[in-house]
Amino acid sequence: MLFHAFLIKYAEIAIKGKNRYLFEDALVKQIRQALSRVEGEFAVQKEQGRIYVFCPESYDYEETLDALRHVFGIVGICPVRIFEDRGLEETARDVVGYMESCHPDFSGTFKVYTRRARKTYPVPSMEVSAQIGGHILEAFPRARVDVHEPELTISVEIREKIYVYSQTIRGAGGMPVGTNGKATLLLSGGIDSPVAGYMIAKRGVQIEAVYFHAPPYTSERAKQKVVDLARLVARYSGPIRLYVVNFTDIQLYIYDQCPHDELTILMRRYMMRIAEYFAKKDKSLGLITGESIGQVASQTMHSLAATDEVCTLPVYRPVIGFDKQEIVEIARQIQTFDTSIQPYEDCCTIFVAKHPVTKPNLKVIRRSEGKLSEKIEELVKTAQETAEVLEIE
Repeated sequence: MLFHAFLIKYAEIAIKGKNRYLFEDALVKQIRQALSRVEGEFAVQKEQGRIYVFCPESYDYEETLDALRHVFGIVGICPVRIFEDRGLEETARDVVGYMESCHPDFSGTFKVYTRRARKTYPVPSMEVSAQIGGHILEAFPRARVDVHEPELTISVEIREKIYVYSQTIRGAGGMPVGTNGKATLLLSGGIDSPVAGYMIAKRGVQIEAVYFHAPPYTSERAKQKVVDLARLVARYSGPIRLYVVNFTDIQLYIYDQCPHDELTILMRRYMMRIAEYFAKKDKSLGLITGESIGQVASQTMHSLAATDEVCTLPVYRPVIGFDKQEIVEIARQIQTFDTSIQPYEDCCTIFVAKHPVTKPNLKVIRRSEGKLSEKIEELVKTAQETAEVLEIE
């Protein structure tokens, strides 16, 4: 059955008071951007407290629905049939025809909910619902009315035309991207960091990303894996600027100069410094990581404190209290899991010590960093200046 439009439902936006229109406009912008990748001319309009997507005569329903389900800020998507207003009797027949197409042989409980956006309509909403309900009972003799807990609600909106819908498809939720600033994600090839980026983007934050590459110890396929993950996150977050930083020389220098049980912490501290450089360059308001307390040696409370010390921007860790299975469930939901588990190692796994320190002492860590003073600043500067910039759609 061809639907003429989609009613877009949102939740948090409705309580934004005088600023509500800013969030609505941002959501409309995100919807238009998502639908620009679908063939056909779609019209996205705000109408009397509603957002509607009006469809062309010919379009791919599943592809359109998939695009809408990836837009943060949408909690529900209602496929709508639109009928000409030819009087209440004809409207009731149109609704019965809709039922026969969408819910053939319906035998459960239902109610009709009518909303008159056009206040000049001469028949009260309750009477419209009653008359349409009567026609449905005649056409579906095994159906029953239940106005309190119906199995099916048929919504009828009276505008210049008659809008009918009965299904609400779950959306991505959250807030429209771009309504809460920008942050920079430290993106690896693992399971956790793409989930972290997705979760922060869901709160309306625009995402940029930094990936640390270590050729020849990590392959081009490892880099492509991260690009693929960024592309999957971008389906929700919108375009992502990805900085690919060559980290090999910094890692080798740390490896040669410092105790090996401190390698992970020292490398993470320089990653955070470099990521913050790009974050400030692009006016991001914070860093995002996929760290979860106690998951690995570099993610103990002591280790996190040691890496945070080098940052002046806040560090957001949305999966900090999640166990691995909870993170995996979200990764499967957003379809990053299968890519994340591909066997291409990133630079964090190549130089892991056999017995890494789990409770680093900051005085000791700073003393070890002092051994790097001869060359480290030059190496960091080179890594920043030679970073590859990719625009991920």
